[in-house]
Amino acid sequence: MIDYTLLTLAIALLAVTVLGKVRLHDWWIRACEFPRVQIVSLAVLVAFAALWLENDGLQKWVLAILVVVLALQLYRILPWTRLWPLQVQSAESGQEDRCVTLMIANVLTPNRNSEGLIRQVQEHRPDVLLTLESDQWWGDQLDAAFGDWPTIIRVPLDNLYGMHLYSRLPLDEAQVSYLIQDDIPSIHGWLRLPSGDRVKLHAVHPRPPAPSESEESLWRDAELLLIGQQIHKDGYPAIVAGDLNDVAWSRTTRLFCRVSGMLDPRRGRGMFNSFHAERWYLRWPLDHVFTTEHFTLGRIERLAPFGSDHFPILTTLCFRPSRADEHEAPEADRDEHQEARENIREGKIRDQDD
Repeated sequence: MIDYTLLTLAIALLAVTVLGKVRLHDWWIRACEFPRVQIVSLAVLVAFAALWLENDGLQKWVLAILVVVLALQLYRILPWTRLWPLQVQSAESGQEDRCVTLMIANVLTPNRNSEGLIRQVQEHRPDVLLTLESDQWWGDQLDAAFGDWPTIIRVPLDNLYGMHLYSRLPLDEAQVSYLIQDDIPSIHGWLRLPSGDRVKLHAVHPRPPAPSESEESLWRDAELLLIGQQIHKDGYPAIVAGDLNDVAWSRTTRLFCRVSGMLDPRRGRGMFNSFHAERWYLRWPLDHVFTTEHFTLGRIERLAPFGSDHFPILTTLCFRPSRADEHEAPEADRDEHQEARENIREGKIRDQDD
């Protein structure tokens, strides 16, 4: 009985692994891309148990299937470990007036531990604080603590997609946009560094593919790719930050990076899993900061939990266009640019209830 149980588990792990490679937007297919670390862990446990099987033929089949599973999964997640080369080079000391520190915090709307977040902001003193899922109550608490910051953009919503941006730095030409869906906001503007340099900031929180939210990932994918397309077209120095409701290694996020030419500062450093803060066995990187090749990395760290299902992420980026040639920016081929255009076009014309 145990023999066929292990075989069934191995086949199930292979099926989930293969489903993650299917190019469809259905939420249950895209969900297969999330638990890659968990799948690797289960595959190792099943492989260890298979070593004790007495049926040599069955044992070989189980181990062969698991080798395929491990190879496919590790191929995707190893870049987000210290075994991989850095994609964003480390910043050198000096020229701090060309650096910016961002804190991203998905607050979880029902969470009422605002003091837990406020204390961390006061401790780490970011230049920019971006909160997600922040409604009017959260906005009131944040205003009481940071209402004197020079730049504040408030988008309080009760639909889990509210956003608040507090900045010690000017944000020129700031605007709130609803790029794909009329209830999903994003914030865009030119962040002016103390040095006088300006870099484009895109703050995003697209809707996730999940049964209670969206049956497909189409609209999330279209929003990310639309921003990536604009960055590629105009070639400006840019930062994209927020809860993308997607993992760093997914097909969509990798396509976004290739279309935009943006870099992930976590590659070669670690996963910095920001979700789920309370369930250690279900963690993956959902909160992201991407940069163009004009930046180096001062630091990136996951901060302490404060009652949300997300950990805050703190990142310091330094504007160093002179070091751009030290980075190898990803590039999309013609087919990938076409795929991005088709996703954007379909996302704009299709209603979510179709």
